[in-house]
Amino acid sequence: MTMTRDQLRALYAELVDETPDLELKGKKSAYTSMNGNMFSFLGDTALAFRLGKARRREFLEQHPDSVVVSYDTVMKDYVGVPPGILEDPVALRDLWAETMANARALPPKPTTRKKKA
Repeated sequence: MTMTRDQLRALYAELVDETPDLELKGKKSAYTSMNGNMFSFLGDTALAFRLGKARRREFLEQHPDSVVVSYDTVMKDYVGVPPGILEDPVALRDLWAETMANARALPPKPTTRKKKA
């Protein structure tokens, strides 16, 4: 079964809501970030998670159609979550946990947003 964008957004929001100290950001395009690093987002047709290089390579071997392309560019650290995982709550939460662990391991990036006076 293919999920609509609204269904994907609702599922994504549920994952984020279940995660302490995390919020869904973005008005037009939903995403999450930690320490200045984006690590998941909702694209036009897929939910994308950021994984470490070795895990991403392994994931793409298992799910070759999970390459994420945005604006004609392959998103090198991301994988699209395939329907089989989206429909399996245990597998989805396991992959989300891996994504969160990878996000926590990324070095913090300084913010470029100017603080309000």
